[in-house]
Amino acid sequence: MSTYNNTKLDANELNQRRREALAKIDNAEFGWFHIRACLVAGVGFFTDAYDLFAINLVTPMLGMIYYGGSLPSDLDLGIKVAASIGTFIGQVGFGALADRLGRKRMYGVELMIIIVATLGQSLSGNGYVLSLPAALIVWRLIVGVGIGGDYPLSAVITSEFATTNRRGAMMAAVFAMQGFGYLTTGIVAIILLAAFKTSIQADIHNLDYVWRILIGFGCLPALVAVYFRLTIPETPRYVLDIENNLNKAERDVATVLKENRNHLQSEDDAADAVVANPATAKGSFSDFCAYFSKWQNFKILFGTSMAWFALDVAFYGIGLNNSFILSSINFSGVKGDDWTTCWNAAVGQIIIVLLGAVPGYWVTVFTIERLGRIRIQIIGFVMSCILFCVLGFAYNPIKNYSVALFVFLFAATQFFQNFGPNSTTFIIPGEVFPTRYRSTGHGIAAGSGKLGAIIAQVGFSQLKDRGGSNAFIPQLLQIFALFMFIGLIVTFLIPETKGKTLEELANEDDFGQSYAHNNNSLGEEK
Repeated sequence: MSTYNNTKLDANELNQRRREALAKIDNAEFGWFHIRACLVAGVGFFTDAYDLFAINLVTPMLGMIYYGGSLPSDLDLGIKVAASIGTFIGQVGFGALADRLGRKRMYGVELMIIIVATLGQSLSGNGYVLSLPAALIVWRLIVGVGIGGDYPLSAVITSEFATTNRRGAMMAAVFAMQGFGYLTTGIVAIILLAAFKTSIQADIHNLDYVWRILIGFGCLPALVAVYFRLTIPETPRYVLDIENNLNKAERDVATVLKENRNHLQSEDDAADAVVANPATAKGSFSDFCAYFSKWQNFKILFGTSMAWFALDVAFYGIGLNNSFILSSINFSGVKGDDWTTCWNAAVGQIIIVLLGAVPGYWVTVFTIERLGRIRIQIIGFVMSCILFCVLGFAYNPIKNYSVALFVFLFAATQFFQNFGPNSTTFIIPGEVFPTRYRSTGHGIAAGSGKLGAIIAQVGFSQLKDRGGSNAFIPQLLQIFALFMFIGLIVTFLIPETKGKTLEELANEDDFGQSYAHNNNSLGEEK
């Protein structure tokens, strides 16, 4: 049984030791451990994006193979929206569990869920009781739970291990791996289509090989990352603020930063002597309500959640429906040639990602510590709103004048979403909440985004064919512009986090704890 030996330690000494441990994390030199943390978290986001957006290329193939044309709209919707529903569950659920059980204990579990569900999708078949689309919907729901868990866990672990001056860039780099995952779906599809071209043109049912391999490939990067996630150490902030074990936190910081630990207690001593700070607040439902009942805290949760919601309405509305949009401008559809239709859809996806998504992510990585989170988010929302207005209100003139111009403008929307709110809505919720609710808060904000994605999918499916095949897409782009404007407005509820420690951003001075004093000391040490 551990004993709490606070009798020989006064509050000032406990606070001083806490400040010193936090200062070492915040002011550490950028090193291999930080790079490793980014890579381990980033591989997960590569996998998430691959699994989410591969379905954009798969559903047209399913229609060609099993329905002699296109997939019925209700099945297309069910397959696409299932992952978003699962992601919502995973974000909120894993977010709460990571605050209650620990980041380390939950990290890796979500990847194992993804691996199993990805294999399940690729091996699904028609049955007497369960059809292929129904089986895919079930597996997509499960894979979504795993993907959802990755959001709060990777964000919070990266945030809590990062140095103050590089925290935004590290989190942006983790999230930027989504762009490579999105790109890889198109590359793998092209390789598979080229390999099976002759057999597909001879018999369209051979396209079955392509979509199964395309989906199944998504579990390979997850297999690479799962070991490293299971062996990553617990974050020192979780040990300090939730486990409330100062001795262990000091040893973990020394281990992570490869410091000499001779001046610290031995492992055996530390196991029997837990030094706890009585000023540390405990997470509970009543404390959660008390914290977020204050406007200065609630407005941040509302602002981050609503900004993510507004962003995802447009981001997933177009991201999971690229094939419909490209087909509507006669880019990917070639009548009578299913192989060429699939090929052009994959090529179109690669072009859009290379022009828009990948550059947008990495411009954010290299500018976020100079421009700040809020400025980038405002730029992204403003430019996305303008571009969606242009595409929506001038849809037919642009399409008739130049398909290339339309594709360029369409890619530009993705550039300014990724050099903008798609990155910052992920980063900011991992910074602005106290340790005991950091993962929960991020999960709520991310889950709000997925509600937006679900609404976008249902709305896109139900509205896109009003007035004819894909005839309502211009109006949908106009609606996306409106949501970009809503996202811009709520951004002004969110504080700038650049250059501030996580403790400064916690808004807990009014709780009578020592955070204000700690933060002032940290600032003096910088």
